[in-house]
Amino acid sequence: MTRDNDTAGLSGEEQVTLRSPAELADALPYVLGFHPDDSVVMIALHGPRGRFGGRLRLGIPRVREEWPEVCDQLAECLIGGSERRGDRPDGIVLFLCQEPAGDESGRDVMERLRPLAQRLRTACGGFEVPVFEALCISDGRFWSYVCPDRRCCPPEGVPLAMPGTSVMAAAATFAGVHVRGSLREMEARLAPLTGARVEGQERALDLAGSRLVPKILGGMDCAAVREETLGLARRMMDRLRGAPPIADPRAADTRDDGLLDDAEAASVIIGLQDRVARDRAAQWMEEPDAESALRLWRALARRCVGSYGEHAAAPLTLAGWVAWSSGDEPSARVALGRALRVDPHYLFAKLLHQACNEGLDPELLRQCLRRDSADHAVHAAVHEELRRLDGTATATAPEPAGAEPPAADGGGHPERTGRRWPVRTSGPGGPSGPGASGGRRRPEGRARTRRRTGGRGTRSRR
Repeated sequence: MTRDNDTAGLSGEEQVTLRSPAELADALPYVLGFHPDDSVVMIALHGPRGRFGGRLRLGIPRVREEWPEVCDQLAECLIGGSERRGDRPDGIVLFLCQEPAGDESGRDVMERLRPLAQRLRTACGGFEVPVFEALCISDGRFWSYVCPDRRCCPPEGVPLAMPGTSVMAAAATFAGVHVRGSLREMEARLAPLTGARVEGQERALDLAGSRLVPKILGGMDCAAVREETLGLARRMMDRLRGAPPIADPRAADTRDDGLLDDAEAASVIIGLQDRVARDRAAQWMEEPDAESALRLWRALARRCVGSYGEHAAAPLTLAGWVAWSSGDEPSARVALGRALRVDPHYLFAKLLHQACNEGLDPELLRQCLRRDSADHAVHAAVHEELRRLDGTATATAPEPAGAEPPAADGGGHPERTGRRWPVRTSGPGGPSGPGASGGRRRPEGRARTRRRTGGRGTRSRR
């Protein structure tokens, strides 16, 4: 789930008045910075003119029995969070965005989601905050669950405005706001590779794990592995930086994938499971490193294939951090959300996600990160900002359970959490390290695992 506190990219100087459901529907991508797929979006309204405030997005739960609980949580999260900041909403606008499946029409989607819209309205009403408008957006049309006037909201729905033709589009263009495509397209840039390269990449990860993991866990060679990891990552960034830019994101990602060798990608992925190496890599957050670092972390996330799905938490979190530090909050939220789906316990991602949701200035984190480990830097920045805002830092952002001081650079090792390192030994079996993707904040399905023999270690959840 993502929460935001300001309209994406639009400052107070670029004010746009939205007067109809059609204008609300058209404005949604500019508010979020992308077209939400399969999403519940709620936006708080404040004052007599309905100023946009905090906003929240969550994937639509697939199991209908979960809807009541989720609706209550969403209402409490948006309204309660606004109240804690001293700005209780005067109303809410709600969007349900989902494309038809199978033989469905857009209107079928609207009717299927009607109970969800009603339950969300009831949940908000329980906090005495009305839902002024509730829209379903599907198949290029929108429907209102609130407006009874068939002249503006007919049963067959209303076509969405052509892209770039609305008042909101003009204001966003003037303000330099860009819509980054759909949520599905943004997540595809971070998804594991498919096709012919998967087997070779997984084999390279097996070999890198069998070579590097014993050194990391042994402690004696840990510092050498970190230097190898960071040096190799630096060389890969230089290679990416030297390639000419490509405007099309898909073509750019394909080109970047072709510039990285399976073996070197595997070595950096395994090396980043050591949190000290990851913390040092997180310092590549400013120019001239930021752009090439972001491209590298995205490419490495795509290389976490097969049974190595959970290893993507480190590069995904680094991608989210660099994107946020560079001012691209929508991309940061997508990357951090995906990191928490592949590993819900990854502390760095959890802390960054909270910091992003609380509206922290990334410069606070950059200052802390220059002198401390990533986990402690983010935690310290969250505490400092919440204390500054309302003095409730301790209650809002408690010290994470099991948090430790940063490991010494010369002999630290991954935090012992019971996670399995996928070490390949002399036997024929491969690694055991299942990846997972999230449904209702729990795994929807796990990547295949292999039987294996030999010793096992742990990998960091930080």
